[in-house]
Amino acid sequence: MHAESGTVLLALARSAIERALALPATGCVESGQHDWLRQPGASFVTLTQRGQLRGCIGSLEARRPLANDVQHNAVAAALHDPRFVPLAAAELRFTMVEVSVLSPAEPLEFDDETDALARLRPGLDGIVLEYGARRSTFLPQVWEQLPEPRDFLSQLKRKAGLGSDFWHPSISLQRYSVAKFKESA
Repeated sequence: MHAESGTVLLALARSAIERALALPATGCVESGQHDWLRQPGASFVTLTQRGQLRGCIGSLEARRPLANDVQHNAVAAALHDPRFVPLAAAELRFTMVEVSVLSPAEPLEFDDETDALARLRPGLDGIVLEYGARRSTFLPQVWEQLPEPRDFLSQLKRKAGLGSDFWHPSISLQRYSVAKFKESA
């Protein structure tokens, strides 16, 4: 994906949030103009205010057209992230939008936790952790806050509702990469 794709994706995300908040749309994009937007895609939409997280919702698997996925996740990040109260219309003007388009996840093969830690690629890998019915993910951007593999994996386990020092041989990990596009201030 290139910069023009990012411009289109960011406009789709922002206009979906504007519509959901009953605001006039500032950057309408017709997804029908771009074939690649009709292809299945998985995305995350992250909202920040003054550098602080304000909402982040996404899809790990490509199950619907990318345009629909971005629009759905943008509205969900703004209004339905359980960690935050819904975004108020007055907040949108100082809210920055970031869209991450995910590659398909691939299994990460490892022998034990030490081996898994050695195979993580800080700054590159998004990771999905699964253990039984528990599942969590961190986008590659999370490495900016958690640059050490052990801390990254510990927090990912906590996000899944496990203890930070928990380990079991049936834990599975998958890795993915993202094409990331962020509005400029």
